[in-house]
Amino acid sequence: MSATPVPKPPGAFAPLRHGVFTVLWVATILGNSGTFMRDVASSWLVADMSASPAAVALVQAAGSLPIFLLAIPAGVLSDILDRRRLLIAIQVALTAVSALLMLLAATNELTVEILISLTFVGGIGAALMGPTWQSIVPELVPRADLRSAVALNSLGFNIARSIGPAVGGLLLASFGAALTYGADVASYLLVIAALVWWRRAPKTDDALQEQFGGALRAGLRYARASRELHVVLLRAVVFFAFASAVWALLPLIARNLLGGDAGFYGLLLAAVGVGAIAGALVLPAVRARLDGDGLLLAAALIAAGSMAILALGPPQWLAIVVLLILGAGWIAALTTINGTVQAILPNWVRGRGLAIYLTVFNGAMAAGSILWGAVADGVGVPVTLYIAGGGLTLLALAAHRFKLPGGEADLTPSNHWPEPLVATPIEGDRGPVLVTIEYLVDQAQRPAFLKVLHRLSAERRRDGAYSWGLTEDAEDATRIVEWFLVESWIEHLRQHARVSKADADLQGEARRFHTGDQPPVVRHLLGITARR
Repeated sequence: MSATPVPKPPGAFAPLRHGVFTVLWVATILGNSGTFMRDVASSWLVADMSASPAAVALVQAAGSLPIFLLAIPAGVLSDILDRRRLLIAIQVALTAVSALLMLLAATNELTVEILISLTFVGGIGAALMGPTWQSIVPELVPRADLRSAVALNSLGFNIARSIGPAVGGLLLASFGAALTYGADVASYLLVIAALVWWRRAPKTDDALQEQFGGALRAGLRYARASRELHVVLLRAVVFFAFASAVWALLPLIARNLLGGDAGFYGLLLAAVGVGAIAGALVLPAVRARLDGDGLLLAAALIAAGSMAILALGPPQWLAIVVLLILGAGWIAALTTINGTVQAILPNWVRGRGLAIYLTVFNGAMAAGSILWGAVADGVGVPVTLYIAGGGLTLLALAAHRFKLPGGEADLTPSNHWPEPLVATPIEGDRGPVLVTIEYLVDQAQRPAFLKVLHRLSAERRRDGAYSWGLTEDAEDATRIVEWFLVESWIEHLRQHARVSKADADLQGEARRFHTGDQPPVVRHLLGITARR
């Protein structure tokens, strides 16, 4: 009897077999390329208009700060609005921003203040767009191709990073800023056309559909209770806050330390993109030797070494090589942290969790850009690069002991909670709801049981509880009651749908300590408003 052949995993380019994904993927590359062209023109114009490193760094911060401020609300909006229409509206707004930049550049009316302000407005569009683009990927490909689709999106971004700055630098040097901004306008129009062409399936009604305020609170509660997410965010802050010195000061590095023009600046940015693409291709082999923690530490050391070499003002060819290596280190850090975030988030909060990560990432980049720009104003660009590189090395070594989570838990919904019994129908917004679970536990097993309940408390809070505790019966110490509060009845019903299989295993572990003949008694107690 012949053995059943093991199906081959989908190839890296398998998602391109799906027409809608392919069209939107290509459109995204073109759109991101246009954005990089715009950013090259803006950064170089500010360097021309102002000799202050702080002003140059402020352009970088203006693009990142809105994502820090708005990524979490954007993640909520991506879950409660029609994503296709939201993306089209954002692209139209970004088209208007770049068209205004084109007009002002053509009439020589651009100032540093206007440029920074419009960069900030463009950053608002990027903040609203980021979580939404990531959220639509599961709609475009079957589940088997999802990981490859996410990897292709990362590859597409780095293709744009390599093409956009190089083309933008050439257009800027040859034809000026107005035409460079015009190319960005054209790229947005192509993205809008692709989104209009996409016929997204209509959204079905969901009785448990979250509203903005409740969804925002639920996402923040999850983030506050997830220690795994805290570790990932800590490692992200350490890396990106210090590595941001390169991006904040690169126009000045290209111009003052390396003696280059706008085209050379674009070439340096393109080198980062090419290095990132090469790094993405060799990462699978590297991961066979290094785990996520090792990759992140190696990326930090690469970034620190790159800053030290650039501070010396090396020959231009060597600077390009350094930026190629930096791009490989950057993509290693980015994909390691992003992949870990994806692995530890359940589906119900994935968009909001990714938005929180984007908030931290861009907050670290924005704060770092402002900080390193101010430091460079005081001590100069080379010394600033030495300080940032040394700080990154020391903190990366210190943070290495906070190990990244493995992300191996099964986070698919378990659906093992029975529907709560109710005497009469309950309005969804009624609350708060106090849920109690009554256990009978032998005294000898009490310490082990409490350890399990301590782990279970984090799960209750992640899934929707805003308060949790334990009580014991004063008359019978074997009777222990776990309780938690949920803000409304409908939020508790959502909690039923959120419990994962890994959480179910933990709850089963707690129930094994129960010694009663019947299962632990569960009660749902509704808040009553006292009336005079």
